[in-house]
Amino acid sequence: MDKRVVITGIGVLASNGIGKDEFWKALKTGRSGVKPVTLFDTANLRSKLAGEITDFNSEAILGMKGLRNLDRSTKLALSASKLALDDAGIKQPLTEEDTDLFGVSLGSTLGSVWSISEFDKEGLRDGPRSVNPALFPNTVINSPASQISIRFNIQGFNSTISTGFCSAIDAIYYAMNMINLYEYKVVLTGGVEELCEQTYKGFHKIGHLAGSRPGKLEVNCPFDKRRNGILFGEGASIVILEELEHAKIRKAHVYAEVLGYGTSFDPDSKNIYSPKALGAAAAIKACLEDARLATGDIGYISASADSTLDCDAMETVAVKNVFGDRAKEIPASSIKSMVGETFSASGAMNLAGSIGVLEYNFIPPTINYEKPDRRCDLDYVPNEAREAKIDRILIDSFSPTGSNSCLAIGRYA
Repeated sequence: MDKRVVITGIGVLASNGIGKDEFWKALKTGRSGVKPVTLFDTANLRSKLAGEITDFNSEAILGMKGLRNLDRSTKLALSASKLALDDAGIKQPLTEEDTDLFGVSLGSTLGSVWSISEFDKEGLRDGPRSVNPALFPNTVINSPASQISIRFNIQGFNSTISTGFCSAIDAIYYAMNMINLYEYKVVLTGGVEELCEQTYKGFHKIGHLAGSRPGKLEVNCPFDKRRNGILFGEGASIVILEELEHAKIRKAHVYAEVLGYGTSFDPDSKNIYSPKALGAAAAIKACLEDARLATGDIGYISASADSTLDCDAMETVAVKNVFGDRAKEIPASSIKSMVGETFSASGAMNLAGSIGVLEYNFIPPTINYEKPDRRCDLDYVPNEAREAKIDRILIDSFSPTGSNSCLAIGRYA
């Protein structure tokens, strides 16, 4: 029989709130973290907004030591991990007695783009002998996960999952498997993505950002008829997954239980969301089956919708295909309306928000919702949070490149 896996700690850094309490408060009040970009110059771009964490100070969370040569992604991941460990009541660094029972599973895809670009720029400009070797470790995608283990003395497994938009959800499932199949008791898992000039301008150039095409508004409005592209976001969300019996021994506070996972690759998606939503629907069905849940058991859907024309419509089709006549009864909101599209971190951001739903009995709104779209006709909790006691939540994560992953969590009982 599978071991029960629960969540006992949360660390989140988002553009609308640092720490779980500020993040949940922002979601409940519908506070957006989208603002003008300050990390680089956008004067020559049509798009100028992003979900940037402007008040991020890694030293305030981690202290002064050991941060000088780390990039932004790694500092975000380390800070979220510190907050999660503190929240779970786990002392750091780990003792030699405990360290082999812990692991790290992190989702990240674009996190090393800035470091690669800057490292190569220096080498090309001044020659390879001029580069700073201390900065080289930042250029590999597994650097943030590795630094988590180094800083907190975690000597169990260490993995980085890079499946684009689905990275965080897939990393969480990998963590669940490591607890279920082996002797690991605690895993730090989630996702991280940073805002940087290279990725922002790259997505701007291909017209994927809201307002990047002539005549389009720069607006972040999932499910709304005005939607025309993403607002880039950044952040890190780390949760402490723990084997239930181990959590009981520690007398840890249990936020939620992870019930199931489903994934499906859609080969019809070729850098565009498939309108038939076959892969997305298959992932939802697989998740419900793995969690041993019926369609009537889900009380809220934390949506993948990111204000792109096709993603939001595809998700609507997928929900209808799976839930049938009940689809319009289930609230399905997108917190990306408040934090932007955080790519590899998005599934973990949705998870952090969903834990707040269970803790404080509210459903986050989809803000900036003004003009209904006939292709998107579900209950999107427009503009204002809703009080509701939810017991089971479906978290969606869908990618234009074909990956589709879902996670189900529930109130611990």
